[in-house]
Amino acid sequence: MNESRHDKDEDLTLVERILEAPDGDTRAFEDLVQRYSKNVVANCRYITRSCSDAEDLAQDVFVKAYFAIRSFRRRSKFRTWLQRIKVNHCLNHLKKTEGRYFQDLEDAAAADPGALSTEPRVWRRIEAAHERERIEQALDELTDTLRIPLILRDMDEMSYQEIADLLGVGLSAVKMRIKRARQEFRQHYQGAPQEKAAEV
Repeated sequence: MNESRHDKDEDLTLVERILEAPDGDTRAFEDLVQRYSKNVVANCRYITRSCSDAEDLAQDVFVKAYFAIRSFRRRSKFRTWLQRIKVNHCLNHLKKTEGRYFQDLEDAAAADPGALSTEPRVWRRIEAAHERERIEQALDELTDTLRIPLILRDMDEMSYQEIADLLGVGLSAVKMRIKRARQEFRQHYQGAPQEKAAEV
């Protein structure tokens, strides 16, 4: 998701309000959480391959961000700073749970029954949910070594150098992993079950 200059300025304004707020006043930080929560939860899900842990991981990320906000250097984007906290937290989670991975049977994030108000919107939402499921299935087929750099590049829009620095690998290795990840993703995505035509 591209970040406009306006969004960046709003982030910095909210950070200033957080730093100037009296103890116990978290309203400005809650505005930042509202702005980024959906993206952070989704990325925690994609990185860790666990719907059940994504909400808790995202909450942990925001708690860490809140207590570390004074270390945020306002020369960079708040979004980039938050991404680093999110990725590091998810990678630490993967290390701790290595060998204890459980596949979720349902993706609660794909269900949104409250929006089913008209038939066209119903079908669009069903199609969107199915598309998310195919994307998640394809991503889940990738190893961590390939999946994580791909998510950081194509979803978080981080630069190759930022990814290399974050993961502690060489720039050429990151580029090669992302190229291979895209190839494997396309193969798995094209091989994912297509939605059956509705019977009338």
